[in-house]
Amino acid sequence: MNLSEYNTDRIFTADVVSSERITDEATAEVRHIVLRIVDPAFQFIEGQSIAVLVPGPHPFGNDCHIRLYSIASPRDGEAGNFTQFSLCVRRCSYIDDVSGERYPGIASNFLCDRQPGDQIEVSGPYGRQFHPPRDTTKNVLMIGVGTGIAPFRAFMKFLYREQTKWQGKVRLFYGGKSGMDMLYMNDKNSDIANYYDKETFQAFEALSPRPHFDEPAQIERTIKENAGEVWSLIEDPNTYVYLSGLSKLEAKLDKILAELAGSEEAWKTHKLSLLNDGRWATLFYE
Repeated sequence: MNLSEYNTDRIFTADVVSSERITDEATAEVRHIVLRIVDPAFQFIEGQSIAVLVPGPHPFGNDCHIRLYSIASPRDGEAGNFTQFSLCVRRCSYIDDVSGERYPGIASNFLCDRQPGDQIEVSGPYGRQFHPPRDTTKNVLMIGVGTGIAPFRAFMKFLYREQTKWQGKVRLFYGGKSGMDMLYMNDKNSDIANYYDKETFQAFEALSPRPHFDEPAQIERTIKENAGEVWSLIEDPNTYVYLSGLSKLEAKLDKILAELAGSEEAWKTHKLSLLNDGRWATLFYE
């Protein structure tokens, strides 16, 4: 990711308040990291991201490495503290295409290694097209995988804390390789379970059929199993649809939704209508 693509004129110093692992030791490490910025100029809303600036030197002579992370807190801050916000970070590595060697991901390992009291530099926030509706009668359909759950955690805290009388349907389809990988829905951290008693909320979990073989979650299967619920929401002009996670998610969903629509052409037409109405929003990463 090229630093020059983002306006980083405004850089903020963030204090690390806490860093908690929210997955079991037997699975991939994912941490819930709470940061504090005591500067009234830093304000955000649900669905926005921040850029974490990792100091160098780095490969290829870069002085600074930048990585965007979705904010996992609502606009009034983490736990109602407006100076604090959280990130959901998976410790990553990548394999060099040429050498075949495995290298640690720069930003994710930098963040996962931070301790309370450490300081990091961030810029932003960025993005204003991915945020929940303000009208409490609207339906919200959220579909995500992996750390794509982060903005949806912020959405639900906003919908049910600030907008306490949400009347529309709120549906979450979310995937993980196993129950331990269901971020904010496992034994380590069950934030999202707090909303199971809400009349308007329902979550649909998608797990891998063979997690030990590193097979991905089959969110397509879960959507097909609930095709009536999904399609009725998508056809409803009162519904806003949000997708978050790996970029390949959209192609998978396009294929499923084309089947539900009756043809690829019918789905393209309906999707264009959603886009034109501002009711289809995506937040993807590689």
